[in-house]
Amino acid sequence: MEIILKEDIIGLGYKNDIVNVKSGYGRNYLIPQGKGVIASPSAKKVLAENLKQQAHKLAALKAAAEKKGEALKDVALVIAAKVSATGVTYGSVGAAQVAEELAKLGFEIDRKIITMTDAKHVGDFEATVHFHKEVEVKVPVKVVAENAPAVEETPAEEAPVAEAPAEEEAPAAE
Repeated sequence: MEIILKEDIIGLGYKNDIVNVKSGYGRNYLIPQGKGVIASPSAKKVLAENLKQQAHKLAALKAAAEKKGEALKDVALVIAAKVSATGVTYGSVGAAQVAEELAKLGFEIDRKIITMTDAKHVGDFEATVHFHKEVEVKVPVKVVAENAPAVEETPAEEAPVAEAPAEEEAPAAE
């Protein structure tokens, strides 16, 4: 079934694309949600005419997306996550956490345009920000353990406290 998309759907296509989908997905989800229309010959003609008229606007949108992409090009994120002793995170680091970290750096980016495989362990990952169908920026993401230094310092501080009472009790027992 051919559908003309009315909005961007990551993983399927972008606004005004004609895509082939299974008929159930088109009839039961895309069309009722207003995310697409059936690509009939008359709808294709209307789409072609609209694209001709909107060519200038589309070029401006692409230029704005390229500008945002250039600003984000040299950004590298470090996200601290709670990690077990084996290096596995409690939960996972995904697009929502990447969007939060970018917001802290001053980039207001919707988490829905960010794709990333969920990071479930410490290491280096890559998030892709889809500004426009022709403008995608890859952002390196490093997941580090936030609780690793605290775990190492705690036993060192407790050890002297445990030794001091043991010395005081020894002379009293003699």
